[in-house]
Amino acid sequence: MEYTTRAIPESFRGARDDFTLQFSMVWDQIRAPLIVPLLRLAVAVCLIMSVMLFIERVYMGVVIILIKLFGRRPEKRYKWEPMKDDVELGNSGYPMVLIQVPMYNEREVYQLSIGAACGLSWPSDRIIIQVLDDSTDPTIKDMVELECQRWASKGINIKYEIRDNRNGYKAGALKEGMKRSYVKNCDYVAIFDADFQPEPDFLWRTIPFLVHNPEIGLVQARWKFVNADECLMTRMQEMSLNYHFSVEQEVGSSTYAFFGFNGTAGVWRIGALNEAGGWKDRTTVEDMDLAVRASLKGWKFLYLDDLRVKNELPSTFKAYRYQQHRWSCGPANLFRKMIKEIVMNKVRFGDLHMLNYILGLHIFIAISVTILLPTSYLCFTILRS
Repeated sequence: MEYTTRAIPESFRGARDDFTLQFSMVWDQIRAPLIVPLLRLAVAVCLIMSVMLFIERVYMGVVIILIKLFGRRPEKRYKWEPMKDDVELGNSGYPMVLIQVPMYNEREVYQLSIGAACGLSWPSDRIIIQVLDDSTDPTIKDMVELECQRWASKGINIKYEIRDNRNGYKAGALKEGMKRSYVKNCDYVAIFDADFQPEPDFLWRTIPFLVHNPEIGLVQARWKFVNADECLMTRMQEMSLNYHFSVEQEVGSSTYAFFGFNGTAGVWRIGALNEAGGWKDRTTVEDMDLAVRASLKGWKFLYLDDLRVKNELPSTFKAYRYQQHRWSCGPANLFRKMIKEIVMNKVRFGDLHMLNYILGLHIFIAISVTILLPTSYLCFTILRS
């Protein structure tokens, strides 16, 4: 087969040469006074953030070493005593606990998660299991409702709650759940996503910290990944999240500083949750949003590294991409919405937990600049040549 080459008409070549010449002239005029200073500023910002990131990592490393050397366990930093039966009060001496399990088309894990929530050990008349089903599949909805009815027939105080819409998604479901009349009698709320399986003694190990330490607003447990060895992607996620829990969360808790709520496997004091303004659906990181607002109100958070709740990591790229998009874009959007509130909070702004939060956002910005800067420079170089 023979190929023929057609010459470009002179008119087109002339127009192309004129455009290239004009672009080159414009580029030469704006490069020195505009582009170069902007690139230099971006480099300076990137260097500053890199130094801040380095200092933070060194600080965390030193704190972790000190924690290991001196054994700063939560029981040594806060008062903890096991809950005991009161002969006079009976079960009424125990606080009322609400368990929230938000769901959305969870065909594979709904039985497992509801069973784990119903299996929590606590006086039966002092606990309420609230299944918040936002499923859009009628078949799955019926299956979840039947499962709740099955546990109710066994004497479990379980409530099946649905909505007419999915406004606010998870945050909206949790917010609606807190509006129910029976929640007014509850002191604490534990939240477990649909794929989380707490051990039966979870409440016995967390509630005493909240009962004996009125300044604590949140007790956060660690995640334990049951499918970490499924593939390379889950293994890499496990390593990243293990660092997050064993270093970032541990350091924040041990230094009485701010650390974020992970959205699940945690127990909130309902008074702290309400004082912070409750759940808001203005960002995709409603858990971090609530934690920042509660911290600005002065509430302390506690992380328990030895209390682990089983769950599954995203094993498909689609699920992993959605999760990472939420975790990366959400904090930046939240920072944009709350920067004024953080700056105006004169009492708490100088505290270490707010500094740690801002540093966390700087990490995201630094990564973005690190990626965009060389890419932009490469594009400019190509266009110039």
